[in-house]
Amino acid sequence: MTKRYVSLPDEAESGMREFIDEVDRRLASDEDTCAVVEDVLLDLSGDRDAYERWQAGAEVSAAERVRLQSYDPCNTTLESEYYAEKDEATFRRSKHLQWLWRQFDSLPIADNVEFALRFRRMLADHLFEECGENCRFFKGITFTYGHNITVGDNVVIHDDVHLDDRGTLTIGDRVSISDGVHIYSHDHDVVDQTEVRNYHTIVEDDVRLTYDSMVRAGCAVGENAIVGARGIVQHDVPAHHIAIGTPAKSVKIKPGWEDVATPLEEAGVNRQEERHIEYDLPEDLEVFDEFGRDLRPPR
Repeated sequence: MTKRYVSLPDEAESGMREFIDEVDRRLASDEDTCAVVEDVLLDLSGDRDAYERWQAGAEVSAAERVRLQSYDPCNTTLESEYYAEKDEATFRRSKHLQWLWRQFDSLPIADNVEFALRFRRMLADHLFEECGENCRFFKGITFTYGHNITVGDNVVIHDDVHLDDRGTLTIGDRVSISDGVHIYSHDHDVVDQTEVRNYHTIVEDDVRLTYDSMVRAGCAVGENAIVGARGIVQHDVPAHHIAIGTPAKSVKIKPGWEDVATPLEEAGVNRQEERHIEYDLPEDLEVFDEFGRDLRPPR
């Protein structure tokens, strides 16, 4: 075994359970999500007294006002808010939960591993499309939306991982995702980078994505496969394969799985287009090009 059991003092355990259960109940109720997020962040940050003085009419500086207003996610924006093809109704709630997740991670208490793992696991139940049992989410994980992510049982996602769900992202059971991994579900046209294509990206059961690796949009990493450190997956990785390098290539089949695995010489197939997700934009959408470039080829 590589881990040992750790328990908290009874009083700390009791307080932790009570707080997480309370937030869980409020998020599951009809209460306004913005109000719940604001309350939680104010109390965890210790800024409740300053907030109440400001609400009572006390004078505050412009910087203080911005800080206090920003506990309410309705007063904030996220990068994904600007994406034209997003589902506005679904994003409205997931934005608030994503803001709580991100701001929680910026607080000192997020370094309390036992508390932080349970708190994020509770949030995942409300934020993700689906989240299985006994998952562990460490610090600095970011999402595009959150609501297009499905996670299986006993998944471990370590520090500073980016889960892009601009398309759809499915992560199977018992998956281990190491620090610094990026998994994408959208891609940009090579000529006009404002043209975005969304995909379904799949990480199957028992996969290990090791340090700083990347999975390109629309790729699938097969069951029980490993992607080596800093490997960049540009094609599907077959089940039970070990893929390394840039781009990642299958170099070995896990010992004992040779008879059931795809032969090495048949690996490296790109099935991205099979997982392309079409979307429609509103007819009244006011489109703008943030780059303002002329993309016509020279004559």
